[in-house]
Amino acid sequence: MIPAYPYTTPVEIPADELRFTYSRSGGPGGQNVNKVATRVTLFWDFNSSATVSPAQKATLAAHPTFRTRITKDGLVVLHAQSTRSQEANRDAAIARLNELITTALIPVKTRRPTKATKGSQRRRAEAKKQRSGVKKSRGWRGDD
Repeated sequence: MIPAYPYTTPVEIPADELRFTYSRSGGPGGQNVNKVATRVTLFWDFNSSATVSPAQKATLAAHPTFRTRITKDGLVVLHAQSTRSQEANRDAAIARLNELITTALIPVKTRRPTKATKGSQRRRAEAKKQRSGVKKSRGWRGDD
């Protein structure tokens, strides 16, 4: 189960919705790299997933980090090859998918524009006048 933000409902993706392929990794492992397929590629069919609500799908699809992971066919693709074992890379890929979904479901705070106070506007204008005066006094006076 994926831990959820307090304002969102948790998303639980069943294992039968995830598909894995394995290939040779370029990471650490020495001779093991040439013999064993330890790189894991995780595929999750995002569009046809029944566990994610339509509102959550819209939120996920709008998130910039999540959007780059979705193919035209609606598959989410993640790769993991950091360890020497296939099982650890598989667990790492699942953990990355969980983290990606969790962070994408956190609502983004909207920025409320604020207005400068009258006092701060006055202080800024006075500081500009003072700075302008300092710069004017550096100029050539013409009294030869």
